[in-house]
Amino acid sequence: MSKLLWNALKACPALFGTSLMLASSTLAAPTTQLSVTAGQSQESIALGDSSNRSAIVPAGPENRQPTLVSQTTTTDPAPAAPANTENLEQIERYTNDGNPSSSDNPMGQITNASQFRDVQPTDWAYEALDRVVQRYGCLVGYPDGTYRGQRSLSRYEFAAGLNACLRQIEALIEAQGEKFVTKEDFEALQRLVEEFRTELSALNGRVDNLEGRVSFLEAHQFSTTTKLAGEVIFSYIDTIDDRNSPGIFSDRVRLNLDTSFTGQDRLRTRLQARNTPTSNVFYRDLDEGGTNMARVGYDGDNQNDVVLGRLQYRTPLGSQGTLFVEATGMEWNDTLESFSPLFEPGSSGALSRFGRFSPIYRQSRDGAGVGLNYKFTDAIGVSLAYATPGNQANDPDAVSPGVGGLFNGSYAALAQLNIKPSDAIGLGLTYVRSFNPAGSVDLTGSTGSGFAQRPFGNTVDTSADHFGLEANFRITPQVNLGGWVGFTNARVEDAEEAVDGASADLFNFAVTLGFPDLGKKGNLLGFVFGIPPKVTSSDFDGRVFNGVLTTDREDSDTSFHIEGFYRYRLTDNIEITPGIIVILNPEHNSNNDDIYQGVIRTTFKF
Repeated sequence: MSKLLWNALKACPALFGTSLMLASSTLAAPTTQLSVTAGQSQESIALGDSSNRSAIVPAGPENRQPTLVSQTTTTDPAPAAPANTENLEQIERYTNDGNPSSSDNPMGQITNASQFRDVQPTDWAYEALDRVVQRYGCLVGYPDGTYRGQRSLSRYEFAAGLNACLRQIEALIEAQGEKFVTKEDFEALQRLVEEFRTELSALNGRVDNLEGRVSFLEAHQFSTTTKLAGEVIFSYIDTIDDRNSPGIFSDRVRLNLDTSFTGQDRLRTRLQARNTPTSNVFYRDLDEGGTNMARVGYDGDNQNDVVLGRLQYRTPLGSQGTLFVEATGMEWNDTLESFSPLFEPGSSGALSRFGRFSPIYRQSRDGAGVGLNYKFTDAIGVSLAYATPGNQANDPDAVSPGVGGLFNGSYAALAQLNIKPSDAIGLGLTYVRSFNPAGSVDLTGSTGSGFAQRPFGNTVDTSADHFGLEANFRITPQVNLGGWVGFTNARVEDAEEAVDGASADLFNFAVTLGFPDLGKKGNLLGFVFGIPPKVTSSDFDGRVFNGVLTTDREDSDTSFHIEGFYRYRLTDNIEITPGIIVILNPEHNSNNDDIYQGVIRTTFKF
C-alpha cells in the first residue's frame, strides 16, 4: 500500500463518507441532484461550498447506481457553523467506534438493507444501500429499526459519520490490504478529504471540548446519587382598601436533596426557611379578631430559621403502584392526585391558599404517614393514605403541639378513586376520616372561617367525615376548567354528656378557569371563584359545657372568594405573578368589610 494512500485513509474515511452521502438520500426522488447547503429541503442536502467540490448525483431509474461528478464553483468555503445540542448529540452517538451502543440501537450492525423497516427492495436506492452494508459494514439504523432515508443531512452529521467509521475502514484495509481500495475509491476519497477538511477539524475540536467538560463535571459534581434543586419566592402583599395596612415583603426558600438508590426510587430531604405571616396581620379589625381566608398559598413564618420541611421516600410498588413513606412534611396534594394541575403548585399556581386545591387534602397538615397510588388501568386508579397531622412548630396556625403518636392522637385516613377516561378529563371521589384531640382541631386546613376550622371550639376532641368531588377538564390546550365540592360532618367525641355527640355540617366549593401559555409558553392566566368552608348547620348551641352555656357557632352569611392572577415566565427559571384576592363578607359575616388584597410573587428556580 502506498504511503499517500494510507495517510489519506487515516485523514478521513471517505469510503464510508461516500456511502453515507448516498445513504442519506436513498429514498429521495431518483432524479434529484443533491447539493450541499445546510437548512435546504430534502432534495438539497448540504455538501458545502469550495473551489472544487463533489456532489452525488443519483442516476435515473435506468441506472440505479449513483455516481460521483465534479462541480466547479468560485465560492469560498463557508466557515464552520456553531455547534448546537443536536449536533453534539449526533457526534456522541456516531463517535462510539462507529456504532451506537446497544441501548441506543437495539438493531446493532445490520447485514443487509432489507433489515430496515422503511427500506424495501423496490426502492430505487436499495442496491446502493445494500452494497454499502455488505462492502463496508459501516451502516446502522435508528433504535426503532428504521433508516429514515428521507431525512435531511447536515454537514456536521456527514462529517461525524466520516469520522466514526475510520476504525472500521482501517480494520478492513489491514485485513484485505491494498486490494480493498480501488482507484476510483481513492479519487473520491481525495475529493472528500479536501471538501470536509474544515468540518473534520471542527469536529475533533468539539469532541475534545466535550470530553473536557464531562471530565470537569464528573470531578465537581455534587453527588453521584443525589441531585440538588432549589426554589426561592420573594413576595409582596398589601391591602388595596382603606385599611392603610403596611405592605409586607417576605420570602420562602426551599432546597430539595433528591437521592436515588435504585434509579427508580427517591429519597427527598427538604430544607426550608420562610417569613411570610398569615393574613390575620392585616385584618384584626374583623369580628373574632381577624380571618385566614385571604392567606397566600406559600405563607408560614419561622423567622427564616432553616428547618427540615420534608423527609419523604418514594418507591415503585410493582409496575402499577407507587408507595410513599414520610417522616415529616406530608402534603397529600404532592403525593396524591389533587385534580388541580394548573393551580396546585404553591410557587407557580394560585396565589391564595384556598384557590390551590380542595381543602380536603389539607388534613395531612405537614405530618408523618404513608401513601399509595395504584393504577388498575390508565383510566382507573386508587389512592390510599394515612397521616398524623401533628401541628408542627413551623405551622403558622398551630394551637398546640400534636400528641398521641401514630394511632392514639391526631390522624387522617384517606381513600380516593381516580377516574381519567382521557388525558383531558380527570375526576376524583375522595373520603377522609379524621380525628383531632382538644387543642389541635382544624377541619379546613386554615382555609375557612374560624367556626369552620373549629366548629366546637378548641377544647373538645373532634372527629369528622369529609367527602370531596374534584374535577378537571382541559377543554382545549389553551383553556382548562376545574373545581371541587366538599362536605364535612363533624362530631364532638369523649366530652361531657351535655355536648358529647354534638354535630356540625360544613360546605365549600370552587370553580377554577385557567388559560395556559397565554401570550407566551409557560404563562398562565387564572381565575378562582368559590365559597370557603363554612358551617351550614350546628346543634352545639345552647348546651352547658364546663359550667358555661355554649354559643352559636354557625356561620350566618356567606363569603365569596374571588381571585385573578397572571403568571409571566421571564425565563425558564424566573416567573413573576401579580394578582388580586377578594373576599366578600369575610368570615361569612356581612358585617365585616370586604377584603381587597394585592400580591406580587416572584419565583426563582435552580
